[in-house]
Amino acid sequence: MMVRVEITTWYLEQTDPAQLVPGAAPAVPLEVNRAHLPSPELSRFLYTAVGGDWFWTDRLGWTWQQWQDHLDRPGIQTWVAYVRGTPAGYAELDGTRPGEVEIGYFGLLPQFTGRRIGGHLLTVALRRAWSLADGITRVWVHTCSLDGPAALANYQARGMRIYRTGTNTVTLPARTPGPWPGAREDGGER
Repeated sequence: MMVRVEITTWYLEQTDPAQLVPGAAPAVPLEVNRAHLPSPELSRFLYTAVGGDWFWTDRLGWTWQQWQDHLDRPGIQTWVAYVRGTPAGYAELDGTRPGEVEIGYFGLLPQFTGRRIGGHLLTVALRRAWSLADGITRVWVHTCSLDGPAALANYQARGMRIYRTGTNTVTLPARTPGPWPGAREDGGER
């Protein structure tokens, strides 16, 4: 079953690293490490585990080689948050355009929300984005009304400002794809 949905998209940016407002310390011990070796398997896992509940579908059809080609591009970095050795979330930075870095993907796995991890991970991601290359004058991201309910507030709390808003109507499945069929404890999709 398909449904028509109106989506609002917010585009946010920082134009100076001094605009960063650090998040609070996470409520659990957390490590954030760069995945230095491009790994299509890891990146696809993070993409589906984080985005499955939020209609992240644009990369679902990518082949292994498409993932590898994307990750091999200079300026692409993946930062992974770990709680006691378990991946809790990630940020993908795209510094392929001169002078700017896009936070291409950002989010937490569902079981790690509500532990102040998101604000801390975004703080780390923004710091890394600003230091990705010389001459960075802008770090930006977009989020939409289909993303997690804390996404927009987290970006704004870290000092990112909305510079553009847009709306459009799309046709979507009645349910999100989830990280895999039957992922919810009740046997349904998230």
